[in-house]
Amino acid sequence: MAHPKRKTSKTRRDKRRTHYKASVPQIAKDPTTGEAHVYHRAHWHEGKLYYRGHVLIDNTEEVEA
Repeated sequence: MAHPKRKTSKTRRDKRRTHYKASVPQIAKDPTTGEAHVYHRAHWHEGKLYYRGHVLIDNTEEVEA
């Protein structure tokens, strides 16, 4: 395992860890439904689960017993 030759300060470490974090989640618009959703997340619209414009789960169909 690599070990540092000098101690890095706590403020430098904290700057590196928090510098690129987004404070507000980014909103995207689904191309097929036009629904606004958070980037890289699937979303429900009218009983269907959409991700990147494709249907993943369809709960609108009734199951017959």
